[in-house]
Amino acid sequence: MKKLILITLTAMSLLSACNTVSGFGEDVQKAGSKLEQSADRNGAN
Repeated sequence: MKKLILITLTAMSLLSACNTVSGFGEDVQKAGSKLEQSADRNGAN
C-alpha cells in the first residue's frame, strides 16, 4: 500500500512539472515573438 501511494505521488508531481515547463515554454515563445516584432518595427537587422 505504501508503494502505491509513493508511485501515485511521484506520478502526480511529474505530471504537474510537465505542465509547468510547457507553460513556461509558451511564455518564452510569446516573449521572443514580441521582441522580434519590436525589432522589425524599429528596423533592426
